[in-house]
Amino acid sequence: MDRQWSVVRRSCRSGVVVLVGRGGPFRLVVTGGGTGGHTYPALTAVRALQVRLASAGRAVEVLWVGTAEGLEARVAPSEGIAFKAVATGKVRRSSNPLKMISPANVKDMGRVPLGAAQARTIISDFQPDVVLATGGYVAVPVGLAARSCGVPLVVHEQTVRLGLANKVLARAATRVAVSSESTLPLLPESARRNATVTGNPVRSAVLTGWADKAVAALGLYGFERSLPTVYVTGGAQGSAQINGLVSKILPWLLEHANVVHQCGPANEVGLRGQAAALPPDLAGRYLLTGYLGAELPDVLALADVVVSRSGAGTLAELTALGKAAVFIPLASSAGNEQAHNASHLQQAGAAVALLGDTAPEDLRTALIPLLEDPVRREAMAARAREHGRPDAAERLVDVLLAAAAGR
Repeated sequence: MDRQWSVVRRSCRSGVVVLVGRGGPFRLVVTGGGTGGHTYPALTAVRALQVRLASAGRAVEVLWVGTAEGLEARVAPSEGIAFKAVATGKVRRSSNPLKMISPANVKDMGRVPLGAAQARTIISDFQPDVVLATGGYVAVPVGLAARSCGVPLVVHEQTVRLGLANKVLARAATRVAVSSESTLPLLPESARRNATVTGNPVRSAVLTGWADKAVAALGLYGFERSLPTVYVTGGAQGSAQINGLVSKILPWLLEHANVVHQCGPANEVGLRGQAAALPPDLAGRYLLTGYLGAELPDVLALADVVVSRSGAGTLAELTALGKAAVFIPLASSAGNEQAHNASHLQQAGAAVALLGDTAPEDLRTALIPLLEDPVRREAMAARAREHGRPDAAERLVDVLLAAAAGR
């Protein structure tokens, strides 16, 4: 795309109309973070934007605005992206409204005006063509500063339900990008008119794995390739709940499948004893590892069934790949979003969701038909693929460029 923008903008500090000339780099402010669910989709979109505009001979200047304590403060600089921090306050939610008026909430809310002032200064000085907000508390002051400075604001929601920050920003946004059609009715009516279903950006590397590379890289030569392979993960840090459930049914599971079990670095030593006690014929079908790095795309390509949490990023990856999955949602996720994510796919026949208190027998019951019936397993994978959007990053770039161009 070789379109050039000429933007007339009113400085929110001086009240003076500023003309941003044609040509020069495209300027993007990204805000959002705190967790990987907000941070990595934004990073993937930034990379897609850079590639898109580089093909047209145009550079991109990116400034990430976040909190000093958030994951984004580490990720952005490590990726060569300029970073500035602003003050922000966290609302600690409770079903009891009286508990919302806590000393911690009151203290944090006192930081909001400072963060808003800082955000307005940053936006006014950087003069972005567009602001991308992906959620998290820091997105609110930055998104509202964009609105007050006349800068187009694109809000992206990763989950099926709207996060609290994005609920606030949806009314102020120029465009809203959501990951699922099910999110559209949850938007304010004024925001629905400017909403687009893009999906949740997925790292391109995830989509390019090769099963045989996983076998070679991880030495999975004891795997019985005529059996399905199950990939078990609780995320980078692992999950004590998922580890415990799988341990209780492990001998049975290995009679029906090969297993790659990513248990989290802190949990690996404690699980080694059980692995060492497995009969030799079963031990060859089991790989226990604390962490998967560059091998992850290849393990995902190898996997026929995935047992995991149901964060937005996980759902985006597994549906883009078309994987049958058994989800065990994290009960403490904000707004119970993981349970909603998992239920959404279960209702479509695209996954199994184990909600509430889950016993080892529940996991076994969920896995039996997927391991014993290849047709049923492939049907679930196909329905998952129907919900996947491997081109989500490109769709979100389309939205960003359209918003910047006033379309």
